[in-house]
Amino acid sequence: MADTNTTDALFTQMAAEAGMPTTEAEMQQAWAQCNVEAGSPFSNSSEFSPFWRLMSAIATKPSQWLLTLLVKHALPNVFLKYASGAWLDVFAWGVDVTRKGAVAALGSLTFSRNPGTAGAVAIPAGTVVESPAINGTTYRLTTLAAAVIPDGQDSALVPVQAEATGAAYNLGPGYYSILPKPVPGVASVTNADGWLTTEGADEESDEALRLRSRNQFAAVGQYHHDAAYRAMIAAYAGIRVDYIFFEKDAPRGPGTANAHIMTESGIPPQELVEAINTFVQTSGNHGHGDDLRCMAITTTPVDLRVTVYPPVGMDAARAEALRLGVENRVRCAFRENTDFTLTRVLPLTRFSFSTLSQELHAQLPDLRSVEFTRPAAAGEAVENEFVWVDIVPARALPVLASLEVVLGAGQ
Repeated sequence: MADTNTTDALFTQMAAEAGMPTTEAEMQQAWAQCNVEAGSPFSNSSEFSPFWRLMSAIATKPSQWLLTLLVKHALPNVFLKYASGAWLDVFAWGVDVTRKGAVAALGSLTFSRNPGTAGAVAIPAGTVVESPAINGTTYRLTTLAAAVIPDGQDSALVPVQAEATGAAYNLGPGYYSILPKPVPGVASVTNADGWLTTEGADEESDEALRLRSRNQFAAVGQYHHDAAYRAMIAAYAGIRVDYIFFEKDAPRGPGTANAHIMTESGIPPQELVEAINTFVQTSGNHGHGDDLRCMAITTTPVDLRVTVYPPVGMDAARAEALRLGVENRVRCAFRENTDFTLTRVLPLTRFSFSTLSQELHAQLPDLRSVEFTRPAAAGEAVENEFVWVDIVPARALPVLASLEVVLGAGQ
C-alpha cells in the first residue's frame, strides 16, 4: 500500500473538492455561516466565550470524526489499490477470487541410525523434531506415522508435518536437526534439500490478494493470455502472481511456452508443480492449441563466505551469538527462513550485498563490520575470489550452495 501520509493527503483533497470542510477552522467557519443563514447569529463569538467554545466543539468534533472515518477508512477501502482486510475480501469476491487460507508444511526428514545399533530402529508416530531457536522462535515438526529404519540400512525418510500452519516452517536444509526427546537407535535427524512435499503457507496477505484480484481484471477471457494462466497458477497456496515468470520464445516450437514458478521459500515442491501441470494441461483449462508447461524456477547456486567482525574485546559467547545472528539473517535473505525483515533474492533482480550489509548493521548493533566473499559463477568475467560483487540473476533464483559464516580476527 502507499504511504499513509500520501493517502491521507489524497483523500483529504477529495473531501475538500466535494465541498467538505477539512480543518477545524473551516468547520467553525461553516458552523458560523449556518447560524447566520438560520437567522441565529451569536453575538458573543469570541474565542474566550465558554458558551461559544462549547457550541463550536459540539458542531466541529463530530465533523472531525466523520472526516477521519472518510479519509482513513471509508474512502481508501472503496479503491482496490488501498483496500485491506474484509473490504479487500469483498473486492476479491466481486472478481470471483477468494483469499487463500493458511497451510501446514508437509515433508520428509532423514533419520539416521546410530552406527552401533543393530536390527530395525523404530521411530514412533508423533516424534518431535525441532530447529534451533531463530530470532527467539523454535519450529517443530512431528512424524505422521510410526516408521522404521530397516536392518542393514543407515537411514530412512519419515513423513512429517509442521505443528502449526505458516510459511515460517519452510526452513532451509539442515535447520530441523534436534530431537528434544531422544529416539533409541537414532543418531541424528535432518531436513535435506528438497525435503518439502507441501509448503506451509500463511493466510494470503492483503498485498498478494490485491495483486491476484488486479490480475483477474485482465483475465476476463480466461484463455490465450498471461493473466488467465497467472490466475490459474496463483490459485494454489503459496504462489503469488508476481512469482510466476513466463518464457514465451517457443521453447518447444510455435504455440509453446513455459511458466517458471517460485514460492516464498524459493523452489516449489515437485508435487505442487505436477498438480498445477495436471490442472492446466489435462483438466481442460488451457486455450485451443496452447502448450504451456509449468516448472520450478531454475536456480543459480551461490557459494558464499561471510566474515563477521565483532567489537574488539567482545566475549566469546556474545561473539558467537552475533555470528549466528548474521548466519540466520543471510539465510533469510536467500529464502531459507522467514524470521527477519530483509531484502530477499528474486529472479531478474539484482541482489545487492551493500544493501544486505546495511540491513545487518541496522538489526545487529554489535556488528562492527561484515565482508562477503564468493567465487566467480559460471560466465562471470572474474577470476579467483572477490568481495562485494552483487548477484545479477537472469530468469533464475539464487540459492545457497554453501554458506560459511566465520568470525574475523584482528583489528
